[in-house]
Order: sequence, then C-alpha cells, then structure tokens
Amino acid sequence: MKLSSLLLAGDVGDIMYEELLPENVPLFGGLFGDRFMVNPSFRTAFFLTLVVLVFSLIFRFIIFPRFKKVPGTFQALIEKACEAVEGVAKENSPASYGFIGAFSLASWIYIGFGTLCEILGIRAILVDLNACIALAVTAYMIMLVGGIRFNRFRGALGVLKDFSLLLSMSFRLFGALLSGLLVSELVYYFIQLSFVLPVLVGVLFTLLHAVIQAYVLTLLTAMFFGEVTEKKRKKLEVNA
Repeated sequence: MKLSSLLLAGDVGDIMYEELLPENVPLFGGLFGDRFMVNPSFRTAFFLTLVVLVFSLIFRFIIFPRFKKVPGTFQALIEKACEAVEGVAKENSPASYGFIGAFSLASWIYIGFGTLCEILGIRAILVDLNACIALAVTAYMIMLVGGIRFNRFRGALGVLKDFSLLLSMSFRLFGALLSGLLVSELVYYFIQLSFVLPVLVGVLFTLLHAVIQAYVLTLLTAMFFGEVTEKKRKKLEVNA
C-alpha cells in the first residue's frame, strides 16, 4: 500500500480490510505473468527461505572452514548467538538440546528476518494466519515426536492433552505481529502523525515483535519438549 493512498483514504475500515486480506500477487513478478498468484506473505516466505538456504551453504562450505581458534568480531558474534540459543535449549530440554537448539535457531532466523523485512516495505510473513499455524504445527509435531521417542504412549498423551498449546502459539504469533502492522498503518492514516513518527513506531514495533515472538515460541517449544521427555530420562538415570 502506498503512503499517498493511506493519506487520502476516507475509511479506516478499508485500510484494515486491505491489510487483513491483501490481494494475491504473482510469485515471480512479471516473469510468468499471472500463472502463480499467491499471498504476499507466502512470497516473502518463499524468497526468504531461498536466501537463507543459499547463505547457509555459503556459510558451511566457505565461511565456517575459515574460523580460527582466536575468533574475530564476526566469528565471536556467531558463537555468542549459537551459545545463547543452545543455553536456552539445554536448560529446558537437556534430553535433546542439540536438536531443539537447531530448531530454535532456525525459528529465530525465520521469525526475525521474516518480520524485520517489514522495515523495507516488504510484507511480513507472520501477518498471515496460515504461516503462523504452519509454524505452530511444526513446533507441536516436534513435541509429539519427542514425546513418543522418549516416553512412548505416555509422552504422546502428554502432548495431545495440551492441544490448546497449538492454538495458543498460532494466534499469539498472528495477533502480536498483525497488531504491530495495523498500528503502523493507522499512524500513517492520520496525516498529522504521518511525519517522522511512523518511522519510530514502525521500527520499534517491528524489532520488539521480532525478538519477543521468536523468544516466546522457541522457549515454549523447548519447555514443553523438555517436559514430555523428562520422565524417561530420569528413569534411565535411576536404573543406571
């Protein structure tokens, strides 16, 4: 949505409707015409995933082999980020902290960059409910598989009885990120507030939501994963 259309719009309801239910856009721009029409959030997710995968390959085969025992600034930042994520995973899911740490880091990247792209005028990923549900289902399935692996039927039952967690994670992500988008658009709508203030509001809301929601999702996943795998781990320790 262009700034001029926001300033001249006569109905706030129209703005809200357009942000909640945007029109589909071509996935590859004008390359294939209108053959691949998708939600703008899906297009963001598609290209962000490609960029992250390409960067991951470059990092693994080009950058990582050049790491040294005495780290430089860039290496130190990467190690600190990995240690922070691993620390959260290890504290809450000691039975399988390596796997949960990897999932947590991937979620941080996906949620963080998928939200921060809003600063560049690109529609965020998680302002679409389907994206939030997909991410929550992924986290929930990880808990379920972990429960079955470590505690068999009892672990699966423990996850299934907390089915409300799936709805909670989905709508928490969607509500929090969509509210930030709508607040920013409403600030643009009122011409008296449409100078300087939107920049501050937009950046603050985007940064806060990216950090907070990524942390909440990964923390909940690690905590519940740790709960459904803890009993089996304790039993093994007693038998040993």
